[in-house]
Amino acid sequence: MTISFQGIRGRAAVPKEPDPATKAALGWTHSARFLTTASQLDQLPASEIPEIAFVGRSNAGKSTAINRLAQQKRLAFASRTPGRTQHINLFEVGPKDAPDALFADLPGYGYAAVERSAKLRWQAVMADYLQLRRPLHGVVLMVDSRLGFTELDQRLLTLMAPRLVNGEVRLLVLLTKADKLNRGDAQLALQKAQDHLSSISTESSDIAVSLFSALSREGLGDVAVSIRGWVHPVKVRSAAGSEAEEATRDADIGAESKAEPDSELATETDTDTDTESDSTPT
Repeated sequence: MTISFQGIRGRAAVPKEPDPATKAALGWTHSARFLTTASQLDQLPASEIPEIAFVGRSNAGKSTAINRLAQQKRLAFASRTPGRTQHINLFEVGPKDAPDALFADLPGYGYAAVERSAKLRWQAVMADYLQLRRPLHGVVLMVDSRLGFTELDQRLLTLMAPRLVNGEVRLLVLLTKADKLNRGDAQLALQKAQDHLSSISTESSDIAVSLFSALSREGLGDVAVSIRGWVHPVKVRSAAGSEAEEATRDADIGAESKAEPDSELATETDTDTDTESDSTPT
């Protein structure tokens, strides 16, 4: 069983002086910029660049988490009205002339106010993407830390299970809005997540769980390091300074991004008033 945990020790936010690996990862995620949007799988560009998909319930804080991770205010659209993301939005990450990853923001699921026809369409698109998209390298699943896995989240996990159990696709579960939990509740949320994921964890799988808060930035550095590691596996270095050099290079990549840094990013804007409905892939 391969399940790792992050974010419980000290419940610390991003340090003022991040270590070289974290600095490199945050510089890399900051380089994210919009590429294209698609309502159907065949509208996505043909590419072998690794894709990292972000998915979750409509009020789990998905778009806000993407913006915080990229340290940009409006990279992904975050609305007070859940269900507004109706397409797959792709963002390039890495050097402008040679991007080495794509972030994919998938439609949120579980918002009852969305018309049934739209739900069915999203369901088909998400199912096709998660099951068939060849460049899909990893999935970041947003789960409200106060609610844990819902029935719809479980259906999504079941849908992805064949690609997760053999390690073809990696999974990072973010327990969002963790700033609303005390230490004891946070520990309990992590333990429950471990128990829930044990059924799809194998010796070949790569599954991790992390507490995350867009408001306090808890878990931000760990998440950036994790998903960058999916694209750039950590290698043993013989020279101590090489890691710092890599951090500087990736930070420069982030600085080249046209988007403004997220110095005053709004707090998580997703509402808690939605009623869950059967709109996730089956």
